[in-house]
Amino acid sequence: MFLGTYEPKLDDKGRLILPAKYREQLAGGLVITRGQERCLYVFPMREFEAIHEQLRAAPLTSKQARQYLRVFLSGAADEQPDKQGRITIPAALRTYAGLGRDLAVIGMGTRVEIWDQAAWQDYLSEQETEFSDTEEEIVPGVF
Repeated sequence: MFLGTYEPKLDDKGRLILPAKYREQLAGGLVITRGQERCLYVFPMREFEAIHEQLRAAPLTSKQARQYLRVFLSGAADEQPDKQGRITIPAALRTYAGLGRDLAVIGMGTRVEIWDQAAWQDYLSEQETEFSDTEEEIVPGVF
């Protein structure tokens, strides 16, 4: 399971050193793609394959499903971490997420998200207030 927040730097070649705690789970390969809220999603290859199978079940007659699949899959890039645990984030994905040099890499259970650090801080400060003020059950039976 991917947990926590890390603040690595993007190097001049568009490479990111994966947090040490994530490396073993991503050593077999990974897929980086566009995520919601202008971040990037990083999935272990097996997890991405399972998601792809679920997405394939969407009806071809659904315009919304076709549009989502196009955006989600057309930006996807498969990567293999090098011996130092680095991956290259393609330029188009760096642009999509507005990535600068300072990043926030956050664990989201089955995936990792990569954010521009300033964008993450803005998002988090906005959401923390809403989170702490939540009065209703968001996930039934959990909280």
